[in-house]
Amino acid sequence: MSPLLLGVLGSLLAGLCTAVGALPVLFGRRPGGAFRDLSLGFAAGVMLSASFFSLIIPALDAAEQRFGEGAIPAAIACIAILVGMGTVSLMNEFLPHEHFDSGREGPSSASVRRIWLFVIAITIHNVPEGLAVGVGFGANGIEGGLPLAVGIGLQNAPEGLAVAVSLLAQGYSKWRSFVIATLTGLVEPLGGLIGAALVTVSQPLLPWALAFAAGAMLYVISHEIIPETHRSGHQKQATFGLAVGLVLMLFLDVWLG
Repeated sequence: MSPLLLGVLGSLLAGLCTAVGALPVLFGRRPGGAFRDLSLGFAAGVMLSASFFSLIIPALDAAEQRFGEGAIPAAIACIAILVGMGTVSLMNEFLPHEHFDSGREGPSSASVRRIWLFVIAITIHNVPEGLAVGVGFGANGIEGGLPLAVGIGLQNAPEGLAVAVSLLAQGYSKWRSFVIATLTGLVEPLGGLIGAALVTVSQPLLPWALAFAAGAMLYVISHEIIPETHRSGHQKQATFGLAVGLVLMLFLDVWLG
């Protein structure tokens, strides 16, 4: 199977895990804030671990294979990480979007329907995740992409639940909340296609693409997820979730990779 197809399918399956996570809103009571923040902390831990062990370290290895040991591989990784973080920061700056707790950011968006503010916000959040999965498959096939796809899928489940619960709190119906949460994951194959295509077409871009994807994810963790988990007084639960997510993703990366 081609790396492009693997990248798209892997990121699609990871994205669909948001639907699995959102299912409880259809059949059960709305989870409390502590559980929501614990789940988001878990998602942050998975992404943090994936950024370093599945993206940054392979980026350094790929750069060293091309340039040898020394300052150049480190410089490539550092620059690409900063560019990735800066790119997502610019998306945050210029696209109108809305955080679930802190409200709107970006340009004036009074004319944009509220539902699309959520869709835009979640798109900003999820595209880097799909990009990371696509880069993993494009760079090293199943061996490189499977740990990332599993890890991103694991963190997408609590993320999907958090999205659906937040939409319920905003007054959306159960079904509408579930559908929107599901759709948020379906943007990930776009990132997967871009990531796999970049490294498939041009191998010299591999270390840049890996570190860029890591930087994009690190920005999402720091700017989006962790602040959301610390606004409601559930920092301990969120930190515990982050620790569990981090070590679980580390285990999966070593085991599956």
